[in-house]
Amino acid sequence: QVQLVESGGGLVQAGDSLRLSCAASRRHFSNYDMGWFRQAPGKEREFVSHIDWSGDSTAYADSVKGRFTISRDNAKNTVWLQMKTLKPEDTAVYYCAAKLALQRSPITTMASYPYWGQGTQVTVSS
Repeated sequence: QVQLVESGGGLVQAGDSLRLSCAASRRHFSNYDMGWFRQAPGKEREFVSHIDWSGDSTAYADSVKGRFTISRDNAKNTVWLQMKTLKPEDTAVYYCAAKLALQRSPITTMASYPYWGQGTQVTVSS
């Protein structure tokens, strides 16, 4: 069982930056790949970014590529999502999620991640 707690959300203006954090309770954090998803009002939850257990491999949705950066520190049981040049369409609740690294499943699919945080709200005003 992995417990995930996100933080760092808030209200910002378009063009600003924000860094989200996700702290994991699991002792063997390095056994898990981590993902970020987001859900805007009235829309389905969508994939944002993924990082593998080692931090060597990352992936991004096209809508955030070049603006968002995912990273992790296994010694701190934490994964971050650095968001730059934020746009109003980035407004959403952001969730971090975890799946076992050995589990071969699509990284962009919600069902691949058994463990989820409660989410943190990001609001970008124009």
